[in-house]
Amino acid sequence: MRIAVEHRSVYRFTQPQARIVQMLRLTPCDTQHQTVVSWMVGVDCDARLRDATDGYGNAVTMLYAEGPIEAIEVVVTGEVLTTDNAGVLRGTPEPLPPALFLRSTPRTAPSAALAAFAADVSAGTTDPIERLHRLNQALHARFRCVPDVPDNGLTAAQAFAGKAEASRDVAQMFVSAARTLEAPARYVSGYHLDGTQQCAPHAWCEAWIDGLGWVAFDPVTGLSPADGYVRVAVGLDSEGAAAVAGHRIGHGEEQLAVDLHVDRLGNEE
Repeated sequence: MRIAVEHRSVYRFTQPQARIVQMLRLTPCDTQHQTVVSWMVGVDCDARLRDATDGYGNAVTMLYAEGPIEAIEVVVTGEVLTTDNAGVLRGTPEPLPPALFLRSTPRTAPSAALAAFAADVSAGTTDPIERLHRLNQALHARFRCVPDVPDNGLTAAQAFAGKAEASRDVAQMFVSAARTLEAPARYVSGYHLDGTQQCAPHAWCEAWIDGLGWVAFDPVTGLSPADGYVRVAVGLDSEGAAAVAGHRIGHGEEQLAVDLHVDRLGNEE
C-alpha cells in the first residue's frame, strides 16, 4: 500500500519566546515491510535542523530556533510503501536488548487492578503470543472507539481506573500489562490509515516473543497492525516516543493546533 502523510503542527505563544529547542520524532525508518519513498520535515521560521538517531534507534530531527518567536509551524509530508507483515517486525533498527523493555516507567507503572486484569484474561494458556492476543482483544473490548488526540498526561494506571481518552492511554495499558506477564513490551508512535479525522499520531505496541521477535499489537482495534500503519518511533512509554519533545526559553502560555491527514494513494500494493 502507498500511504501519504501530511502532519502540520502550529505552536503559538502568548508572549514571544527567546529560544526553542525541539526533538522531532517524525521520520519513519525503512524496514522489510516499510519503505520510505519521500519524506520532508520543514519549519516556517529561521531555524537549524539536524538529523540524528536516538538511543532507541529512532530517526530524530533536532530543531533550534532563535527568537523572538511568536509562533512556529512544523510541517511533515511524505509517502511510504507498506506491506502486510501479520504484525511480525523484520529489519527494524534494534540497538537495545529486548529485556530492557521490561523496565517500568512512571507512566507505565502497573496498578494492582491492571495486573489482575492481565492475569485474568491470559489465564488458561501458557502460549506467550496467545496470552498477548487475549490481552490485546480484552483491552479493545473494554476501551472502544478511542481517538488519536494530544497527550493528556494520564498514566496507564489512571486511564485503566477511569476512561481512556486517547489511543496513547490504551497503548500504555498494554505495555504495562504485558510487562506484568513477563513479556518485554514497548510503545509505538506512528500513523494509521483508518478514514477518520486525526489530531495526533496513532499509538500502538510491540511485544517480544522468544523465537519470533517483536510482534505488533493495536489494542484500539484489537488486532495486529497491517499495511495501513506507518511505524515512526518506539520507546518505553509515550514520553520516550513522543513526536515532539523539547523546551523553550520565554514567558507566557503555549497553544498547539494539529492538522493531520493520512491517505492511501492509488491502488499500489
